[in-house]
Amino acid sequence: MTFEEIKNSLKYKTVGIAGAGGLGSNCAVALARSGIGKLIIADFDVVSESNLNRQYYFYDQIGQIKVNALKDNINRINPEVQISIHILKVDEYNIPYIFSECDIIIEAFDKAEEKKMLIETVLTEFPDKPIISGLGMAGFGDNNSLHSKQIENLYICGDEKSEISDNNPPLAPRVGIVSNMQANLVLEILLN
Repeated sequence: MTFEEIKNSLKYKTVGIAGAGGLGSNCAVALARSGIGKLIIADFDVVSESNLNRQYYFYDQIGQIKVNALKDNINRINPEVQISIHILKVDEYNIPYIFSECDIIIEAFDKAEEKKMLIETVLTEFPDKPIISGLGMAGFGDNNSLHSKQIENLYICGDEKSEISDNNPPLAPRVGIVSNMQANLVLEILLN
């Protein structure tokens, strides 16, 4: 498949991204570079200096709402991507409204309870829609531990064990690998 054929296939596809931090921002950029037609991105947070070690933002965007800054960054990369943003905290009540038109949904939250809520809600509300979760990407090194697996319509990317802590922070290399694994799975699902 040529890049033009890939772009022509993807231009009619919509991907939802719940969370615009390390996983969400980097996954969105990878999908935009690949030619995805539409992104629906939901997050309520603002860019902080501590985000810059792993998230697709710039120093001059500190203090901006993440989804607004990410939309600006994607528009600079690929202005053909349609971007719909939602500045809100994603919960089980607004998920059906936000992500109803998506072909695939990316889970890109930090907290385990938020990940669980999104996955359970998507699998209940949209049983035929794939959801791709990031789980276990803290620290550095150990590339061979990163993998993806499928459980029906749930896909998991990461090592499934490394938890974020003060002594095991999320850093750009592993967060970037996992977010790009998520984007790669989107392409694999949509193009096959």
